[in-house]
Amino acid sequence: MRDQASGPRVLLKRLRELMQEPLEPQERLDRIVRDIASNMVAEVCSLYVLRADSVLELYATEGLNPNAVHLAQLRLGQGLVGTIAASARPLNLSNAQEHPAFAYLPETGEEIYNSFLGVPVLRAGRTLGVLVVQNKTMRHYRDDEVEALETTAMVIAEMIATGDLARLTRPGLELDLRRPVSFTGLSFNDGVGLGHVVLHEPRIVVTNLFNEDSEEEVRRLESSLGSLRLSIDDMLERRDVAFEGEHRQVLEAYRMFANDRGWVRRLEEAIRNGLTAEAAVEKVQSDMRARMLHMTDPYLRERMSDFDDLANRLLRQLMGRGPEDVAASLPKDAIIVARSMGAAELLDYPRDKLRGLVLEDGAATSHVVIVARAMGIPVAGQMKGAVSMAENGDAIIVDGEEGTIHLRPQSDLEAAYAEKVRFRARRQEVYRELRKKPSMTRDGVQVDLLMNAGLAVDLPQLAEAGAAGIGLFRTELQFMVASTFPRAEAQEKLYRDVLEAARGKPVTFRTIDIGGDKVLPYFKGAIQEENPALGWRAIRLTLDRPGLLRTQIRALLKASGGRELKLMLPMVTELGEIAQAREIIDREVRHLSRFAHHLPTSLKLGAMLEVPSLLFQLDELMKAVDFVSVGSNDLFQFVMAVDRGNTQLANRFDTLSAPFLRVLKLIADAGIRNHTPVTLCGELAGKPISAMALIGLGFRSISMSPASIGPVKAMLTELPLDELTEFFDDNLMAPAQGLPMRALLQAFADDRSIPL
Repeated sequence: MRDQASGPRVLLKRLRELMQEPLEPQERLDRIVRDIASNMVAEVCSLYVLRADSVLELYATEGLNPNAVHLAQLRLGQGLVGTIAASARPLNLSNAQEHPAFAYLPETGEEIYNSFLGVPVLRAGRTLGVLVVQNKTMRHYRDDEVEALETTAMVIAEMIATGDLARLTRPGLELDLRRPVSFTGLSFNDGVGLGHVVLHEPRIVVTNLFNEDSEEEVRRLESSLGSLRLSIDDMLERRDVAFEGEHRQVLEAYRMFANDRGWVRRLEEAIRNGLTAEAAVEKVQSDMRARMLHMTDPYLRERMSDFDDLANRLLRQLMGRGPEDVAASLPKDAIIVARSMGAAELLDYPRDKLRGLVLEDGAATSHVVIVARAMGIPVAGQMKGAVSMAENGDAIIVDGEEGTIHLRPQSDLEAAYAEKVRFRARRQEVYRELRKKPSMTRDGVQVDLLMNAGLAVDLPQLAEAGAAGIGLFRTELQFMVASTFPRAEAQEKLYRDVLEAARGKPVTFRTIDIGGDKVLPYFKGAIQEENPALGWRAIRLTLDRPGLLRTQIRALLKASGGRELKLMLPMVTELGEIAQAREIIDREVRHLSRFAHHLPTSLKLGAMLEVPSLLFQLDELMKAVDFVSVGSNDLFQFVMAVDRGNTQLANRFDTLSAPFLRVLKLIADAGIRNHTPVTLCGELAGKPISAMALIGLGFRSISMSPASIGPVKAMLTELPLDELTEFFDDNLMAPAQGLPMRALLQAFADDRSIPL
């Protein structure tokens, strides 16, 4: 009996020889289909390639009319070939003409053939074409023949992906792999970036497809699978918070997939058919991805990214490559494309090469977006499908203003965006000219425009943006990007560098705000919570772990010697927490005094107003602290019962709605009444329209990302505050014509030519 695997192995060996011969693309294709037909004892073998206009064009054939090559065409979904391309699944028929999808193309002469086997040409789960064999006799092709054709299709996919067939494409037409694609999602940070794709979790490109020794390749696969399983088990044994909840569920899924015998058996079969272990992983994963893309079950579709990640991990094990290899070869105009990523991961990339960030998930208030905003790069989010459609090195445009991206853009679109970038540069020049002008409304009212920061990379922007100071220094970012708790000396150095960079301008340090969605992988004391945003985080955590807070306070006191120190407590819920924190601070002051340390000239203690309970003790709060900062992101989240990380709700509720503006008005009025300075730091401060609303409500100090200061100042200098105050008197409690406040504010600005 013939060894069923010998056929595919012989065919792959022949294909390898063909790939190495110096042939023209059409001649190579013609010989490939001839060899496939001969190997599979088929009377017909044809290759159809998918064009960018969703048409499948016959590119090569053995057995059909050769004059039909580059003329015979089928739309995606039309006929058997179109059905295979649309579904990304093979068709194995003993009598093709009885199938309801059969479509007769008279120019090909295929009516005399009955049996039909067609497989999709797949790469990374995307259909690039269809490969078909046919016979006159009615027969059902064996499973090993289906496998052989699928394996061959993978080789052809690489030919298409490398651009070998581009010379065969008629003028004015493009292959599907290179077609321009646009996505519309959400704007997470303004700006426009033109550059080239860098996939954050890049697909490993397998170039060595054919094996010399199947048994050796199976041993390599088993060894790498063993290492992969051990690494997953090791992560699951760690009990810290980074691997609890949803993270743990994903790892459990990885472990299940990594031990799945069906998956491993398919990998081994592909190797025994002649592929290397790497090529086997890519083939099996591409088949699986293509099938899962067409599943209707949302849970199974979501698991697709788990399969992708697992396959990538296995490929890295096999090829001995790590993520650091990608960073080393970064283009000078890199635009990172990711499903999701952490703030620390973004900081691993060199800032001078970053031009933008694209996320399939995320929200405007997620921490990676906050860090990207601090770095001044445009961010577009909720770009579902962008990762699978992008390839490393693809040209890409990120429009952070509109919340759109353009993959492989056409030249006229690229030229239009290049002009848009030049226009923005000219506008930035105008903003730079505003830096030294007083930060005043048109009728002479001073408003302090401060900046948010959190890392040393932010500090040069203090002078560049013309900020009046740092209204929020997020000390936890230093903890989030470290692999262990930063030592007291490292903290002290950072805080001293910040104060020196400020050159006498005020700096407000927020004490460490971890917990909730701010995960420290090395923090062993963290616990799993059903509602982490409402749980053990910020001041609650540091009062329970006073050693953390004491170390930070001591570092801040030492760094501030001879200067004013402004300290702010996050997520205060009741005044007793302020008293407890003040006691810890006083104790550290006494300790340092005892050892004659140089202390701050003054120490001001403030609280962040993020929890609605403080709205019912505003006067008591204002008397208990030296200043108050409104954390508008969390306050809005808690007032409106909206999880700020929930992508389904990201655009559902408006921060400029009348109820929330009334809450902010209460706070501003309480500050004025008690002579307590109030600053607002959060997303509201960074948009000209919402900054205008805040000023109209009574805020005279707002803190934002450095890039937002120019546009907000341009608005401020044209703002007639007396008219805006009158506008709120008339509309805040009863908006005119029942219109949304945002629409009314926009009309107010338009009528007075205020730039928003």
